[in-house]
Amino acid sequence: MVMLRILSILLSLLIPAHTIRSPDCGGILTPSGLKYLAEVSKPHAESVLRQDLMAPPAPAPSTATPSRNQINSVKVDEFSLTLIPDSGLRLSIDVDLGITPAPSTTKEMQLSILADLHVEMNPEGNLELVSSACKPTLEELQSTEEMDSTSSGSDVDKQINVEKICLEVSKLLLFPNERLMSLAAPFPITPTCQVQYVPLAAPMYSEQGIIISLQTTFQVAGTAIPLPVSPVPFSMPDPTSPSPSHLTLAFSEHFYTSLFFALEMDGAFNLTILSPLTTATLAEKITQMGSLFPEDLPVVLQTTTRSSPRVALEEGKAILRLFLAAQIGAVSPVFQSFLTVNLDVSARLHLSVVDTRMIISAAAIEDIELSLAASDVGPVPAALLQELFLPTIREELLAQINVVLRGGVFLPHIVSFTYTNVNVTIHKDYVLIPCNLQLEAKTGEATTLG
Repeated sequence: MVMLRILSILLSLLIPAHTIRSPDCGGILTPSGLKYLAEVSKPHAESVLRQDLMAPPAPAPSTATPSRNQINSVKVDEFSLTLIPDSGLRLSIDVDLGITPAPSTTKEMQLSILADLHVEMNPEGNLELVSSACKPTLEELQSTEEMDSTSSGSDVDKQINVEKICLEVSKLLLFPNERLMSLAAPFPITPTCQVQYVPLAAPMYSEQGIIISLQTTFQVAGTAIPLPVSPVPFSMPDPTSPSPSHLTLAFSEHFYTSLFFALEMDGAFNLTILSPLTTATLAEKITQMGSLFPEDLPVVLQTTTRSSPRVALEEGKAILRLFLAAQIGAVSPVFQSFLTVNLDVSARLHLSVVDTRMIISAAAIEDIELSLAASDVGPVPAALLQELFLPTIREELLAQINVVLRGGVFLPHIVSFTYTNVNVTIHKDYVLIPCNLQLEAKTGEATTLG
């Protein structure tokens, strides 16, 4: 499919190591997504046009009486957005106007507006929707009585002129631009860790949609962290069938590795795991424990990372690999370590989407390698280490990782919109998330199309 091939090219720009600005995720807004945005924008457009066009006309300079033509109804009959490949968008608005030229007559006219739009990056680095051309036309539909079309048309034209209508088009863009600015807002992952999606350039336009490339940045305690370098360029094969969804988001394997790297920098994997064992029960297996701890004390494991986490995306599954060091010790009352073990953990991740958040959870531990790194109680065979500590590690490590991840990670989105009909598909090296848009109404009820 061409649209995802284009996104593949954008995302394949991932690092060389010396390159700072490179995309690791992106999205394609499809023609059906544009249709939905036009549908939910129609009431706002009608409100803006009604407010200005129905305002009483200003008195003529030479008289104290206003023009006899008064617009008393404004209804947007059509509001559409169409892709213009390699250029931008075409906005088309048809507005039915009810005009009262005299007390007992009503005249209906149609105002048609064509405007060319495109999205560009402003000096602040935000995406901004701007109009590059605007052409309004006015046409009479019907009248309740024969009128002097020359004089009445002239009066209406004085009230509805090109400059005024094109100014209204500019006003219509204020609302979406406020929302576009929210695309690059920082979103919390933990109380001290944030993610931000930075647009790298103005979008590209094709028959398949509007393609946006994004670079993920992370902050920990208010400081941006340097992300690991992607080892290979991102590439995405052609999908087997086109997507009917409003929007398709794509995330590279590098995105997920960067996410867990940021969590590591935030200390998310510095965990404390309470063991059901005590120093007395351990002394039955490790004799030197008795002389080191004459009284019975609870045993805990404290983990830190030995190396940065990595995520591997394979067809149908995502694997998180953690490289931990676990100090095993007793609390007496301060922590006193007597064993240090290395843990290499592979856990399968489950990905889903709720509203605008990607929910990541560790579904199952697929493999754990445990080895002795240091001991204050003499040699401990590997089989004994596994017998004593692996059951607790398997159960508690998974639970604590999920506590870290339970808040989810905000996806790129604009304010007031959520995602529905989501389908998360994991492929080798990338994740696709086709979804539909849903505008949340101010009352709390949702507005949907169709």
